[in-house]
Amino acid sequence: MNPLDLFDYGTLRLIWWVLLGVLLIGFALTDGFDLGSLILLPIVARKDGGRRVVVNAIGPVWEGNQVWLILGAGAIFAAWPMVYATAFSGFYPAMIIALAGLVIRPVAIIYRSKMAGATWRAAFDWLMVIASFVPALIFGVAIGNVIQGAPFRFDANSMQLIYEGSFIGLLNPFALMAGLLSVCMVTMHGGAYLAIKTEETIAFRARIAGFVSALLVMALFVAAGAWVALYIKGYLLLSAAAPDGESDPMTKLVSRSEGAWFANYGAAHWLMAAPVMGFFGAALAAISFARGRDRMALIASGISVFGIIATVGVSMFPFILPSSLDPRSSLTLWDASSSKATLLTMLAVTVIFLPLILIYTTIIYRVLRGRVSGADVEADHASY
Repeated sequence: MNPLDLFDYGTLRLIWWVLLGVLLIGFALTDGFDLGSLILLPIVARKDGGRRVVVNAIGPVWEGNQVWLILGAGAIFAAWPMVYATAFSGFYPAMIIALAGLVIRPVAIIYRSKMAGATWRAAFDWLMVIASFVPALIFGVAIGNVIQGAPFRFDANSMQLIYEGSFIGLLNPFALMAGLLSVCMVTMHGGAYLAIKTEETIAFRARIAGFVSALLVMALFVAAGAWVALYIKGYLLLSAAAPDGESDPMTKLVSRSEGAWFANYGAAHWLMAAPVMGFFGAALAAISFARGRDRMALIASGISVFGIIATVGVSMFPFILPSSLDPRSSLTLWDASSSKATLLTMLAVTVIFLPLILIYTTIIYRVLRGRVSGADVEADHASY
């Protein structure tokens, strides 16, 4: 039997659209609390001892958590090469800044405790805060621009990519709101993680910070939804090649209209589960923070993160990267993928290795469960 006959091309494309969402959500759920914890560093820990506790709370897991980002970027590169090329061409300066933050953050984590000087440690502490805040903001800004459509088009004859935007153009009001929502989302998640992993004063402050962040997530999520409904033109696929056709984005017809991003919910009401999870997950997290139910706060914040990211995906389906210059050039999961053989090979590898990653991650978190205290940090000479 020919392995290529196991799945039709359209099914493989849909599977990889789902897997891409899984990888991005996995990154937000794991590395998200790392980013959030360090953003909250100067708020929850005022002295060096407390800041060491926060850093060591994420110290054993932050490297493993970044695997999800690598997997997500790799999946976009291999499964959706047109999306990768277009997004990184247009958002290149922003992505470089975000990646710089993700490079500086581990350097700051590792080197902050190499010397005992207060100035030395304070400098690296602020580097950690900035290097966590900036990527969280930029990832949200990028999503905000994707929802509005990126200023690119393809030449109909040569299929050459033409991008007509600028870095400043990315910093538009709606995108900045999405960026702020992203920051609040990870600080909510980071506050829940620190409430579980730290003791006494730090955990108390983390609950307060998480509570405030959860309220902001609710407000910003609703405001962003209203903004999309009232002022942002969504995209509707009027006609397209068959789901198992060749990857050619210029073979479809696309229209733009207000409220178009809500069309999928009318066609399938069960998709409303995504925004419901996004809003009420944050609400449950806020209640849990207020009542000191730390585990429930972490679970609820994870539900909210899942729901918010899923809301973007199901609202835009089947679009992955719409074009504001030429809607027909928009990239969808049906016309921007790699070949069928490539998708099937990647799926076979993923079926083998993704469960291994999940099992390994589960074991690590189970082994490292429990709170980190100042006494633990002082007793461990290998700590940060």
